[in-house]
Amino acid sequence: MTDSTRRFSDRVEAYQKYRPGYPPALVSTLLEKTGLDKDAIVADVGSGTGIFTRLLLDHGLRVLGVEPNTNMRLAAEAALADYSLFTSIDGAAEQTGLEDDSVNLVTSAQALHWFCNAAAKAEFQRILKPSGRLALIWNKRAVSEPFQQAYDAILREYAPEYDQVNHMNLDANDIAGFFKAGSMELLHFDNSQSLDFAGLIGRLKSSSYCPAEDSPQYIPLVTELVNLFDQFALNGRIDFEYDTQLYLGIVDSAEKYNP
Repeated sequence: MTDSTRRFSDRVEAYQKYRPGYPPALVSTLLEKTGLDKDAIVADVGSGTGIFTRLLLDHGLRVLGVEPNTNMRLAAEAALADYSLFTSIDGAAEQTGLEDDSVNLVTSAQALHWFCNAAAKAEFQRILKPSGRLALIWNKRAVSEPFQQAYDAILREYAPEYDQVNHMNLDANDIAGFFKAGSMELLHFDNSQSLDFAGLIGRLKSSSYCPAEDSPQYIPLVTELVNLFDQFALNGRIDFEYDTQLYLGIVDSAEKYNP
């Protein structure tokens, strides 16, 4: 299986174009609950192409985008070039390269499942100021929806790596392990994309588990998606629904990680 830091190297264009954004209410709620002012510094870890980073910058925050994948990081640098408060960092969750006690908030949007480990938690402890907080964010597909249930079944049949890298495999204990006991708060926000068929295929191709076009699984997968789209589309579009989740709290104060 491909190294997680390189999985999206050939999917940057699809990621930028077809990945969903995040509800404005999520960001405003995050800022309200953390009480961050204009002097605050945020480390957006696993910042990718800068989708969530941009929302923080639009609120006037200074943001350090920490991203190990070169292609994703370069795409973010190009997309966010007009933001004077943005700094791009070639670093990973386990080794950000940031100074001790230097940031007020660590955010990680759609990324923790790539580095859910003791080393990342210890690094967050190291770079956060004593009053700092951790915010973990996901757009989770609303699998209770009939379309999403059928879509999920197709992925399980035709995308061999889906079960291995799907972020929804993280359970509550995995996530809670990053937070001090009793400090974590979970908030939910509705989110959706309206996609035509090209958008649906683009959304699939933005995912790390999408089979290569020359693989034996790709053509049958697309064929199944054609049938699924025909079944659920209304006026040539489908609503791709998400339950966007925000986990917010204080990083666990367990002992520092010793590799």
